[in-house]
Amino acid sequence: MQTHLAPEFQDTPEGERAEEILRRCVHCGFCTATCPTYQLLGDELDGPRGRIYLIKQVMEGATPTRRTQEHLDRCLTCRSCETTCPSGVEYADLLEIGRKVVDRKVERSRAERGVRWMLREGMTSPSFGPALRAGQNVRALLPAMLKNKVPPKPSARALAHAQRWPTRQHARKVLMLLGCVQPSLAPNINSATARVLDACGIQTLVSDEAGCCGAVRDHLGDHEGALADMRRNIDAWWPQVEGLGGLDPVEAIVVNASGCGVSVKDYGRALAHDPDYADKARRVSETARDLSELLPGLTGALKSALGNRRASGVLAYHPPCSLQHGQQLRGQVEAALGALGFEVRLPLQDAALCCGSAGTYSVLQPDIAYRLRDRKLETLAAREAPLIVSGNIGCIQHLQSGTPTPVRHWIEVIDELLAS
Repeated sequence: MQTHLAPEFQDTPEGERAEEILRRCVHCGFCTATCPTYQLLGDELDGPRGRIYLIKQVMEGATPTRRTQEHLDRCLTCRSCETTCPSGVEYADLLEIGRKVVDRKVERSRAERGVRWMLREGMTSPSFGPALRAGQNVRALLPAMLKNKVPPKPSARALAHAQRWPTRQHARKVLMLLGCVQPSLAPNINSATARVLDACGIQTLVSDEAGCCGAVRDHLGDHEGALADMRRNIDAWWPQVEGLGGLDPVEAIVVNASGCGVSVKDYGRALAHDPDYADKARRVSETARDLSELLPGLTGALKSALGNRRASGVLAYHPPCSLQHGQQLRGQVEAALGALGFEVRLPLQDAALCCGSAGTYSVLQPDIAYRLRDRKLETLAAREAPLIVSGNIGCIQHLQSGTPTPVRHWIEVIDELLAS
């Protein structure tokens, strides 16, 4: 796609990067066939090709409008289009540039800015946990939209189980990102991860100084705040990544929420122009692993730990967009669960399409998000499984808000199998 950058973008990093990406697009439109918002809304401007045209116009000097901003806002950033694209268009990078430019030129309403600020500061705050627990105490009184975001209060037994962290020491060690909301929304996911790794002879370490991966702030337009989150995490992890101060270097930084994994693996690109952090960021990104990437090397140890026991249940599996498109990882979860005896069933239709969660999207674009959720749940229900599993906290919570069928992280299922 031939592009003529406006003078304000010429010889700038964002202009050069946008032009590089735009030149790869050949207008084929394959991306529209796999775009969730285009499928729902049927508007060319609510599909990747249409949004690319809008961004191109802005980069060439056209004045963006509120309508431009709305079309870009409706993108889930699921990156299904990148998987489909035969030309290798890095759409997510282009969208990030386009949103930054448009947000500089089109002011959002005070109400919209307020909601985004509350999400940005609330989800990444230490007060998130206490606020969530307060909401759980009055959940029955909450309006439906807010109730969807507040899971029921867990039982004392469930909380006690979630606090069971292995204490054995192992020569093999990994760091784990706990996340900003997951410890409060679903605390058992992190401890189940540690217990399963412990059963395989791997010790899980955490850094108290690490926090949000940066995705929340980045998705809500606070790009400098997101970079600050990334730098803080790098500083927190660096001694154990490099084995400084007598510490044993870790094998990997394990991330059990695939949306966060996309962010951590992107630190190298995001901080490439920061002379103080570029090399460290690249090293951290290279060390990061989605939990599913460890599975091929763990299956044998898991089978040994189980002895003669094997699973016999049926699971419906929703592979998160951030895993199959954002990280281009497919098949590991299904293969490992199958090897342990589970029958894993993926949706027969639209398995590659987003469930509508997409971080804060389900709050900012609830109509589209819930329509996508209900479509996804229909395809999962058709697989007639008593349990739905996934690998991202956002997907798990979003899907659970629309079904009585339990929705859990697949690592919890393996943890329960080991304990049976």
